[in-house]
Amino acid sequence: MLDIKFVRENPDAVKENIKKKFQDEKLPLVDEVIELDQKRRDAQKEADELKASRNALSKQIGALMKEGKKEEAEAVKKQVTENAEKLASLEAQQAEAEEKMNKIMMVIPQMIDPSVPIGKDDSQNVEITRYGEPVVPDFDIPYHTEIMEKFNGIDLDAAGRVAGNGFYYLMGDIARLHSAVISYARDFMIDRGFTYCVPPFMIRSNVVTGVMSFAEMENMMYKIEGEDLYLIGTSEHSMIGKFIDQIVPEEELPKTLTSYSPCFRKEKGAHGIEERGVYRIHQFEKQEMIVVCKPEDSPMWFDKLWQNTVDLFRSLDIPVRTLECCSGDLADLKVKSLDVEAWSPRQKKYFEVGSCSNLGDAQARRLRIRVNGKDGKYLAHTLNNTVVAPPRMLIAFLENNLQADGSVRIPKALQPYMGGKTEIR
Repeated sequence: MLDIKFVRENPDAVKENIKKKFQDEKLPLVDEVIELDQKRRDAQKEADELKASRNALSKQIGALMKEGKKEEAEAVKKQVTENAEKLASLEAQQAEAEEKMNKIMMVIPQMIDPSVPIGKDDSQNVEITRYGEPVVPDFDIPYHTEIMEKFNGIDLDAAGRVAGNGFYYLMGDIARLHSAVISYARDFMIDRGFTYCVPPFMIRSNVVTGVMSFAEMENMMYKIEGEDLYLIGTSEHSMIGKFIDQIVPEEELPKTLTSYSPCFRKEKGAHGIEERGVYRIHQFEKQEMIVVCKPEDSPMWFDKLWQNTVDLFRSLDIPVRTLECCSGDLADLKVKSLDVEAWSPRQKKYFEVGSCSNLGDAQARRLRIRVNGKDGKYLAHTLNNTVVAPPRMLIAFLENNLQADGSVRIPKALQPYMGGKTEIR
């Protein structure tokens, strides 16, 4: 969400930014919100003048009454009443204009970073760097659910009977592997100085609209019927929401938190064969990282966050690459975003396993997260990134560690979390 003053003073830049995001249908909103802002400010100015006049007239009434000039005092009282009615009308106009403004401002996209490549959709994202050597073994790698089934590690049929499509039972060593990855990711981030947190798994609507765009909300969030609560789609939502309406002392920044949570998503639309199984599901678990920091520090933290994910996957011998998200692939609140993709030996290509985002002051403006600095108060910057999100991460893990005899190798870093096992059979 942009500052209305910025929009008022830089309408052409805001429109150009909208064009870069290929959202030309939003161009008229810029002029509309500027017009509403002018009406609001005009009403505010007139209302302030009436309030000043009311104070002066009130003093005049008192003086006239002391002088015994009742008729003149009554005439001034009548004027005060008329001014009060007009003031009420102006305040209503102001409130109406402000409400319309806020609705429009919520859908005008954040200004993207100048370094973001311009492109219409994710097909135009730009590869940055590859880490590790992608390997295609000389034996066939089954689909990930087939690998899991050989370990009696998954039951999709039972989950379908209990909850429908998009759910799963993980069993035995596969379930243990799932938990081991989460625990390892937790300790990995703690070792990097992040504070561990288990947040609420439901949030109120004012937090939802503070952390994400309306389009994301509609496509992702499950609402609790009859209550002002939503199931989180990622713990970033409640982690950033933790700071709603807070004024953080500057000396306490940065806030670096890593959180565990289940995640719930509608995942609307039809998906291809590669997104079946446990790739795109309604319920999963995730280790997340978030940062609340000073504006000048957010580019540095952006690079640190995605590097954490790369380092974690490489510590488990999984080749990855990073992709810079193009302008058309950025959600409206994001200033800059980078995806981490893991190598799939079966598909012979990379697929997304994490996404790192710098949201500038967009979430802070919506949630009123301010910093008390030496020169006054200002809005914080917020960032988030996936540490690891099994079971999707399990796909990359199983494919890259599958051996010719059907066993799965356990990398050294994960062995303590698997009871010392070096492989599962």
